[in-house]
Amino acid sequence: MYQYFDKIIEKLKIVEKEEKYKIEGTIDLLVEAIEKKQSIYIFGASHAGILTQEMYYRAGGLMVINPIFGREIMLDTEPITLTSQMERLEGYGENLGKTVDFKENDVLILHSVSGRNSVILDLGLYAKKKGVKIIALTNLEYSKSVESRHSSRKKLYELADITIDNHGDIGDAMCEIEGLEQKVGPSSTVVGATILNTIVSEVCKKLIENGKVHPPIYYSANLDGGDELNKKLKDEFKELIHYRY
Repeated sequence: MYQYFDKIIEKLKIVEKEEKYKIEGTIDLLVEAIEKKQSIYIFGASHAGILTQEMYYRAGGLMVINPIFGREIMLDTEPITLTSQMERLEGYGENLGKTVDFKENDVLILHSVSGRNSVILDLGLYAKKKGVKIIALTNLEYSKSVESRHSSRKKLYELADITIDNHGDIGDAMCEIEGLEQKVGPSSTVVGATILNTIVSEVCKKLIENGKVHPPIYYSANLDGGDELNKKLKDEFKELIHYRY
């Protein structure tokens, strides 16, 4: 009935099939990090940063996923075009990285649909020098169709330990309307959130199966007893939580 519904369901089915082993590898990596008390971080610029917020301080989400935010690339920035200028500014991502106490074998999830802009590459390269394992969530067809905007000439997928392809259309929007040249309806947020929430769910399942660590999951603060349960888990995992609460 609705073109967007049909297309997003189709893409989700493709991702579930084609990215199965990459998703499973990411699940194993995050389980290992939690069990070994290694930190997990996530970053994306502008609309890619919506997934950073999705993973942060969310009921049913992992409390040990630490967001990296850059004020100038948040969507409440004005003029909004400044976000595009800042994500292309080489050096900015490295400076963001220097605000994070990365340790060897920590994990950094980086989301960029094109994987070409300097901020994502600066941060990824900086973290990699620190021995951090990089998980990239990107669009491989799109990324391979464009040139890097970074002096290294690299793109995100080229520096990642694991790359998960969102299988989006080039340009991200996917719905065609007769009489309109530009496609509408971007897929990366819905597909990316599905991938990441799948990973979180399976990480929790595997942690229970392994029996070494109770999954550090936020309870809803709107449920009776939620605040008390969250405080208990925060105290238990405080060495892996690097944001203020």
